Amino acid sequence: MSKRFTLYILIGMILGIAVGYVCNVNADPATAKTISGYFSILTDIFLRLIKMIIGPLVFSTLVVGIVHVGDTASLSRIGFLTVGWFLCASIVSLTLGLVMVQWLQPGVGLGLPLPTAGTEVAIKASALTLKDFITHVFPKSFFEAMATNEILQIVVFSLFVGVAISSLGEAGKKLTEVLDQVVAVMLLITGYVMKFAPIAVFAAIAATITTQGLGILATYLKFVGGFYLSLGMLWCLLLAAGSLVIGRRIVELAQTIREPLLLAFSTASSEAAYPKTLERLESFGVPKRIASFVLPLGYSFNLDGSMMYCTFATIFIAQAYGIELTIAQQLTMLLLLMLTSKGMAGVPRASLVVIAATLNFFGIPEQGLLLILAVDQFLDMGRSATNVVGNAVATTVVAKWNAN
Repeated sequence: MSKRFTLYILIGMILGIAVGYVCNVNADPATAKTISGYFSILTDIFLRLIKMIIGPLVFSTLVVGIVHVGDTASLSRIGFLTVGWFLCASIVSLTLGLVMVQWLQPGVGLGLPLPTAGTEVAIKASALTLKDFITHVFPKSFFEAMATNEILQIVVFSLFVGVAISSLGEAGKKLTEVLDQVVAVMLLITGYVMKFAPIAVFAAIAATITTQGLGILATYLKFVGGFYLSLGMLWCLLLAAGSLVIGRRIVELAQTIREPLLLAFSTASSEAAYPKTLERLESFGVPKRIASFVLPLGYSFNLDGSMMYCTFATIFIAQAYGIELTIAQQLTMLLLLMLTSKGMAGVPRASLVVIAATLNFFGIPEQGLLLILAVDQFLDMGRSATNVVGNAVATTVVAKWNAN
């Protein structure tokens, strides 16, 4: 089933490119947009189904993971190791993105008309402040967090519930058994939803190519190529760091997570790959209690691809406008993004809000976002897949450290 699923995903991607290209070259822009909208129905249905299960799945798996970790000392140890890895990975991702964009200079001599100050931008940064970010971490209502799929808020509530159940001792066992059954049910539902994935992949690719065409990639070749080169280097660093802990099994891990990788890449949503990533990590040998604890945290605190994109895209826009940032400003940007990038949902275009806030903070024209919107879908595919790699490596490393 595993190999067939990967094959179906690949077939869906290839057919999506072919059908999208045919629609793009044979339809005027208005018709292409309409056709793309019909394709998007299938993708939207799939992503809605994913969002339907992601909240209950994260809550149940994380609570069960905390309870099965055992005593507070073990929980503290795993939490310390997890956060330590996440922080190191964040620093590497942000710094590598900054170094690569400064080296490649993709925004210099772009040759595109720059959006003026009066141009309307759909992505607003006004709501993203330090105060709002900190208070937003803590849910007003568990049910509101579940309804809006606020992963970070669900994680916070789950931590409280898991610790509370653990403190009940024997009295908490019955509740844990119920939650174990909830996890089993959610994973079964996940299996049903994933059968629809190849169709969603086809629709997502076809919708994008229908409206954007393949020609848009040529215009932004230096930017898109430079970013994917940077992602490739980040993959190498993450896998190399993982190999220092788990040794040669890192190759087996890369093969094991190919399905969630393809799913995240083709749908441009690392959230869509969460259930499959959890399943594949457990099949790799990661204890369920570790995977259920570390992976949900990773989806709030360890989005390596999205973090790299924040520095890469921000400096790209600054270069396009001829704005040079000092070393002090660049270091400030790294520190700012270390904070604001935490809690980004693994859904399409979430990082654009963070970029908008960063542009606003450094006085770079916010309208510069329009320069990257044309190819953001293609870039989102790569950074979503990178998020899966980063979280898979992190979960496996923490499991290995905890076993020692």
